[in-house]
Amino acid sequence: MPGEVPEGALYREHFAEWDARIRAQEPVWMRAHRQQAFARFEILGFPTPRHEEWRFTNIAPLLRVSFRLSAARPPVSLSEQWLAPYREWAAHHLVFVNGHFVGDVSADGRPPGFTAHGIRALLREAPETVETFLTRSLEDAPHAFVALNAAFLTDGAFVRIPRGTVVERPIHLLFLALGEEEPFVAHPRNVIVAEENSQATLIESYVSVCDGLYFTNAVTELFVGENAVVHHYKVQRESRAAFHIAAVRIIQAHMATVSDFSLALGAALARTDILAVLKGEGGECALNGFYWVRDRQLVDHHTVIEHVAPHGTSREFYKGILEDEARGVFDGTIRVHPGAQKTDARQVNKNLLLSTDAVVNTNPRLHILADDVKCSHGASIGHLDEEALFYCRSRGLDAERARHVLTSAFASDILRTITFAPLRRCAGEWILREWPEWEQLTEMR
Repeated sequence: MPGEVPEGALYREHFAEWDARIRAQEPVWMRAHRQQAFARFEILGFPTPRHEEWRFTNIAPLLRVSFRLSAARPPVSLSEQWLAPYREWAAHHLVFVNGHFVGDVSADGRPPGFTAHGIRALLREAPETVETFLTRSLEDAPHAFVALNAAFLTDGAFVRIPRGTVVERPIHLLFLALGEEEPFVAHPRNVIVAEENSQATLIESYVSVCDGLYFTNAVTELFVGENAVVHHYKVQRESRAAFHIAAVRIIQAHMATVSDFSLALGAALARTDILAVLKGEGGECALNGFYWVRDRQLVDHHTVIEHVAPHGTSREFYKGILEDEARGVFDGTIRVHPGAQKTDARQVNKNLLLSTDAVVNTNPRLHILADDVKCSHGASIGHLDEEALFYCRSRGLDAERARHVLTSAFASDILRTITFAPLRRCAGEWILREWPEWEQLTEMR
């Protein structure tokens, strides 16, 4: 049963305000789609713990806050201080503040060889560019937040990699959260199109430069053409008071290769839904992720890999570390459709609990409807191994140092799957900034 929309009148009021503000800046078809999306949102309602997919993630704290849409294009200019941590990446940066596009900064000033624009600007200047992607049916939306994103679409990035183009430098979508007087919400929408035989690395970062309360509700879609290769990273470093809900949808064509990495360190409540559809024969997909949470943070990853065509390969490896009263959720499904013969799929989720009060709910699943496949899955939840601790102590380490060594060893193998070296180094620095006692993580460099 769909849940009731809390404070439904308030959401309708906000939608009416947004519609009045934005209608003159977008084509008729976009307004019609937003209205359809809001109607879909009201039908679905916000999920509750009675919904199977949300039974371990209670969003009641989010619903108790009356979020206002972020101010239209905050009056700020690009700050070198914001970009300084990413200069080593030598990337093409597209920067958003509170969900609104404020500018792009190329690493070398030369034309990058691909298209990258803010979606809101395209809706004013070249709406036909994005119409096909923004008017997709919402019938298969995984939950009401996707419909809400379509109804209140703030801004976002549209990136197109032309056929046969190899983009040497990463494309970085940097979403910065600055404080506002009232709790605000941003609904960024990103569309990435990698055409046939193209190659690119995309990094999607959500970073707070305030300690305030806000809500990010993001949707990202990747369309990966035949023989294209895309490396996608999603970095979530929101404020510890913030809420972060995101959906990532990956559509792969014949012989396309995609690797996706999700790094989750921030937010009071964070949930990411990832759907990868291997529609073309011979596709390869890797979904990896790492989360480290403490206090009363909650982090939730729901992943689905759909093997639609034969000879597909998928690998999934998620690891998490939880301290204090933190909670984690991992729900992963690999679905092999009829006719997807010769599928080779593996899925693993491992969790390390550093407190007796930390909790993880993990649920790896296989749905196999073909008879010539090789599929496996597994999960583990545990504390530091006492025998390993004893071994470290016998080599002269004190108890605390031994715990640090084993914890860093647990984290390092999954972080090493980040193939873009500057990001891998930054990940170690971010973790050390949040958890400075784990100095052994510097060995990952």
